[in-house]
Amino acid sequence: MEQYTGKRLDGRYEIHEVIGVGGMAVVYRAYDTIEDRTVAVKILKDEYSQNAEFLRRFRNESKAIAVLSHPNIVKVYDVSIGDRIQYIVEEYIDGITLKEYLDQQKQIKWKEAIHFAIQILRALEHAHGKGIVHRDIKPQNIMLLQDGTIKVTDFGIARFAHSETRTMTDRAIGSVHYIAPEQARGGYTDEKTDIYSVGVMLYEMLTGQLPFEADNAVSVAIMQLQTDPKPPREINPSIPEGLEEITLRAMQKDPERRYQSAAEMLRDIEEFRRNPAARFEYKYFIDEKPTKYIDAIESVKSSGQSNYNDNYDYVEELERVPEKKKKPVAIYVIAGIAIAFIIGAVALGISSLLKQKQNEPYDVTMPNYVGKMYNDVVNAASSDSKYAFTFTEEKKNDSTHPAGTIIDQIPKAGSVVKSNASVTLVVSTGVEPVVMPDVTDKTEEEATAELSAAGLKANVIKVIDDNVEKGHVVNTDPRAGQEVEKGSEVKVYVSSGKAEEEIAVPDVARYPLQQAESVIAAAGLTVGDKTYQDDENLPKDYVISTNPLNGVKLKKGGKVDLILSSGKAPSKDVTIQLKLPQNDPRQLYVHAYIDRKLVYQSIVNAAASDTTPLKCSGFTGTKTLKVFLDDKENVLSHLYAEFSVNFTTGEYTQTQGYYDLLQPKPNNDNQSNPENGANP
Repeated sequence: MEQYTGKRLDGRYEIHEVIGVGGMAVVYRAYDTIEDRTVAVKILKDEYSQNAEFLRRFRNESKAIAVLSHPNIVKVYDVSIGDRIQYIVEEYIDGITLKEYLDQQKQIKWKEAIHFAIQILRALEHAHGKGIVHRDIKPQNIMLLQDGTIKVTDFGIARFAHSETRTMTDRAIGSVHYIAPEQARGGYTDEKTDIYSVGVMLYEMLTGQLPFEADNAVSVAIMQLQTDPKPPREINPSIPEGLEEITLRAMQKDPERRYQSAAEMLRDIEEFRRNPAARFEYKYFIDEKPTKYIDAIESVKSSGQSNYNDNYDYVEELERVPEKKKKPVAIYVIAGIAIAFIIGAVALGISSLLKQKQNEPYDVTMPNYVGKMYNDVVNAASSDSKYAFTFTEEKKNDSTHPAGTIIDQIPKAGSVVKSNASVTLVVSTGVEPVVMPDVTDKTEEEATAELSAAGLKANVIKVIDDNVEKGHVVNTDPRAGQEVEKGSEVKVYVSSGKAEEEIAVPDVARYPLQQAESVIAAAGLTVGDKTYQDDENLPKDYVISTNPLNGVKLKKGGKVDLILSSGKAPSKDVTIQLKLPQNDPRQLYVHAYIDRKLVYQSIVNAAASDTTPLKCSGFTGTKTLKVFLDDKENVLSHLYAEFSVNFTTGEYTQTQGYYDLLQPKPNNDNQSNPENGANP
């Protein structure tokens, strides 16, 4: 697998490492020495290089993607089909697959789901316009970049839609969870096959689960043929009804009931995105006895050689010899009807030919041209004798479709018209390009006005510039002369003038206030707020610190706040463990005073605890703390204890002993009750 690592292909591509393995090829990250860029090189596996069928498919991929050029499709730079080695050089995508993203997120928001679906459909619209059907649309073949851009990759089993008829070997190609019913039964595949796969992916993104799952791939394929999916809103009721209708229409088992083109599905999604409350009123007929297309699958299943696998790899169905069966009588009846039908058709054909010979117009069904390229339609019509339409081109700006794409037609597809009818085709001109004006050195007002006149939106960004005058344009992004889409936003960098001078805050710690103010003013700064903080190590009005700290740069004239010393020692909080009376069953009211100021009060249960914490703060120096106990029931108040408290050191000593509170005392003037006027 890594046999090419470290080698150089054709003297140009340096192979670095394996980054992926597919059913047919190994993908390497490589370096293009000529173009100076990282690329992805897809090399056909050795075991398939002599296999004619795989070589055909590999060449088909090269043929298909070489004609594609779209921002949502991986670019192809080079193709080499040699005798010994076959490879394709592609754009290197630095991202993850949509499958990996869904595995991480499980279920994503519906707005994100349609964001991805729109990009996938635009890629398919481009490919279908070139006559190419992908036939293997699945999350594993969708790359997701970090900016949310989608890249469709691996057109490995794509073929030109009208260049081949169906073959047995083409029947089962595709990943079983995403293949359309016509793929599962080996039927004809076209653009609508890819639409079905997009519908399945949209279903998975909205609900977080696949519409059909079973124990093995064959059972899943049978469900694709026979089983209707559970409506998405039954799984996730938050899905808008209009989006559910779009999803289910894309997943219709009958191709004629699906969207007929990527452009048609895009139109509905765009309408829904503009109005999430939109309803499309699609009604789906469900046959009570659906046809069972199981013969091709059952033949593989019974042989024990199912080529489906759960790894989402390429799969193919084996050729089988049809069994000989006795012809029932009914077949002769059917044959008779068929002969009568053929005779009628021949008669109608002869009549039609006679009318053509007489140059008389005849009735035809209007084809669907929407989503195709205008030049392709006109060129194809010139060589088609069935139609003699006169085409009129009507151009219209449309940012959702590449230039040259038909976005509408009159008469509508499916209507019956004369063979020489006049047909108006509405063709997208894309977004009108605008050449970026040169607004360098102009004022902001002049620049925005000129850009607005050119159909552009200015996003003004202020930048410091020493060389460009304030209020004038420094440069733009994109640069002048580059083409940009009309209506897009461009960045306009406008000078805000020279960088302002910045001054470092001087170190004035331990300076007296007056000297500090002089130093700050001399530096070109101003003194702001002044606050005091206790500090016994510095005299009063000396600077402890500044805010911002010294060394921090401020604009000229910026304010510097000063923190000054109060000259006092800092006060500490003191918590005293007050011992309570023992064996006292009463609820006691504790209140304490310093300098006749109440500093603490609480109700305690002496029977429940021996002590209670008594916290006081906000004082300096040494103070006397008096503690009183009240017996509320007997209206008693007693000086219970006194303490000498040093708020500088946080230490305290008891100076007054305890009193017996068990015996009530008369309420008289000798009681030490501060509430009654006694001195605490």
